[in-house]
Amino acid sequence: MKVLHIDNNHPILEQGLKKLGCLNEEDFSSSKEEIETKIHLYDGIVIRSRFKIDKEFLDKATRLKFIARVGAGVESIDVAHAKKKGVRLISAPEGNRNAVGEHALGMLLALLNKFKQADEQIRKGKWLREANRGLELDGKTIGLIGYGNMGKSFAKKLRGFDVEVLCYDIKENVGDANCRQTTLTEIQEKADVLSIHTPFNPLSDKMINRDLISLFKKPFYLINTARGAAVVTDHLVEAMENGKILGACLDVLEYEKTSFENLFENKNLPAAFEYLIHSDQVLLSPHVAGWTVESKEKLAQTCVEKIASLFFDIHTKPIAPTNYLHSKVTGIGGVFFKTKDPEKTKKWYQKYLGFEIDAQGSTFWWKNRHNQNATTQWSPFKQESNYFEPSKKDFMFNYRVSNLEHLLADLRKEGVVILGNPESFSYGKFAWILDLDGNKIELWEPNDEHFEDFTETPF
Repeated sequence: MKVLHIDNNHPILEQGLKKLGCLNEEDFSSSKEEIETKIHLYDGIVIRSRFKIDKEFLDKATRLKFIARVGAGVESIDVAHAKKKGVRLISAPEGNRNAVGEHALGMLLALLNKFKQADEQIRKGKWLREANRGLELDGKTIGLIGYGNMGKSFAKKLRGFDVEVLCYDIKENVGDANCRQTTLTEIQEKADVLSIHTPFNPLSDKMINRDLISLFKKPFYLINTARGAAVVTDHLVEAMENGKILGACLDVLEYEKTSFENLFENKNLPAAFEYLIHSDQVLLSPHVAGWTVESKEKLAQTCVEKIASLFFDIHTKPIAPTNYLHSKVTGIGGVFFKTKDPEKTKKWYQKYLGFEIDAQGSTFWWKNRHNQNATTQWSPFKQESNYFEPSKKDFMFNYRVSNLEHLLADLRKEGVVILGNPESFSYGKFAWILDLDGNKIELWEPNDEHFEDFTETPF
């Protein structure tokens, strides 16, 4: 495969692709129009954010098999048209999520404890202790909007504090042991801190505005390490001036160019930005929350691993040889059992065995043979539940399968008892069978897109 690199990245990216047999070519300086004249020669392109990859660009990329974004978001790519043309989109939120979580926490602690103000004063010869009395994080409620890779990372960093962490997300059942998923209304009622972890899309664009801010019951601190367009800066400043927002940690600003390399589209400083740069209650950083020495390497390595898995059938972990029989089932999807009190059972496992409890029980994440995210669900049921019927046992297994329709056709030919009709949900297709002892078995063909969405960025 011939791969064009249009942004400079960690050398292990090109080294890794070379080991796969790819021919790497670099072009860090040509304009988009110049690259369009030769993009038809390449099977893959590796980018950060130098320019947008739009419909016109994609139509000229007649050989293109993948676009690897060395970052989390893909808003600079015409995702719909890429998918229509069969171009695989590869992003790497796994590579910088830890950096974003650490950065968000660091900014929050620095703001609450007035580190910036105190440092500047001491450098000017001022030793003002009372003026720099800080606030503790313990006892506060942290609200997150968006609970993908970056939101989860930030929530994990907060585990060492005595805080309540709540999240709101358009996807269902994303909460875990580190964060309880709830409504936006509850976050607006309880939050002392609001942290944004959403990708750029029509829903998140200008999301933090005057109307949303006005619905918060308490004054709060704002953190934005996601995308600058999520916050209307004029409304943020207005809220700070009237005391509705107590302070802000901003790694991103709405004035940024889409390349993220320069702050302003022009040289005129907006009045709202003038306010931010002169406020002691604002911390700013230049879109570097995910920009660490370690994340630079991890982002590159993540892209290599995903390309290796998708196009070369090479995986980060050895895969044992399988025959056709074993390939029908790809893993255990769930372990279900009856108990007198499911809630007490979940709390016991959480306390003594460290289970991360969610509404259904506990979700265990792992990688399948194609290096894709996969889950196994552990779920206690009430004793009176009839979900296991007609089996008399107090437990039931769920098995992940690669192709439910084909497997059911084979099982019918073999005379295996199939219970009822298959059912489909957003997270996959289900069917139920009986084994030779009459035990009910649940078969599940997962919908991987429900668990891993390349448009989900950091956030």
